[in-house]
Amino acid sequence: MSRMQRPHDDLTDVAGIRVGHATRNEPGWATGCTVVVPDPSCICGVDVRGGAPGTRETDLLDPRNLVDRVDAVVLAGGSAFGLRTADGVMDALAARGRGWPVGDSVVPIVPAAVLFDLGRGGDPANHPSTEDGRTAYEQAMSEAGAGPVPLGRVGAGTGARVDRATRPGGVGSASAVLPDGTTVAALVAVNALGAPVGTPVASGAAPEPGSATTIGVVATDAALTKAECAKLAGVAHDGLARAVSPVHTAFDGDTFFALATGARPPLGAEATYLLQSLAADCVTRAIAKALVAAGG
Repeated sequence: MSRMQRPHDDLTDVAGIRVGHATRNEPGWATGCTVVVPDPSCICGVDVRGGAPGTRETDLLDPRNLVDRVDAVVLAGGSAFGLRTADGVMDALAARGRGWPVGDSVVPIVPAAVLFDLGRGGDPANHPSTEDGRTAYEQAMSEAGAGPVPLGRVGAGTGARVDRATRPGGVGSASAVLPDGTTVAALVAVNALGAPVGTPVASGAAPEPGSATTIGVVATDAALTKAECAKLAGVAHDGLARAVSPVHTAFDGDTFFALATGARPPLGAEATYLLQSLAADCVTRAIAKALVAAGG
């Protein structure tokens, strides 16, 4: 199996994928959002496994449902308040005329997932806004959006914590290449209740419902169906379980999206196996890079 990496070793190594952050770390704040923008719109799937998810448009990504392409994916802090960041991304996409055609208009398709970081900057009333979503989108569309992706306590990972909130979490990303040249990559905002595998879990107060969550995106330039994207998102959770323990608890809202640009041909059975294996590996490495970059 190939572990060769692209130049950035991050999500932007998948051609056509751009990433932008809005980071709110001024006094009283520790939150933000991260926007992943494929160009053009691409196939997307999702797998939600945590017991306390905060999500938007995930039902739409069920393979039985109509829409199969998305215009952006949003990862944000702010708990449920952070879902409003997707409105800013939608507004920015609509202004560019991008979205699902409906009569004489378009409706941008922007699924999102959020993590809990309320109060970690000092004021629990401070959470990312619609304007922060627009800011992250505009950064994704700028020259910086082509990579490398800033890691650590930025974007959706600004207020992230791990190990019962005793250590800093953050954003990490990694990529790999199959022998046939197909690229797969992951970007993860790590805010887990659990601890890095191999370290003891911190003791202390009982966890609060919805107080954690790891969210992320895996992407590839392979041609996948909506159902195959859903499976790829599911495999991404295996990479999470290799890096953090426990995962998928009643207190986490662990969610992964999968994007397939279709720039390369469909894969055969062996390449599909390798793609899924490397996707999980990328998630594990992305989490390790996030914790290192965040100082955790």
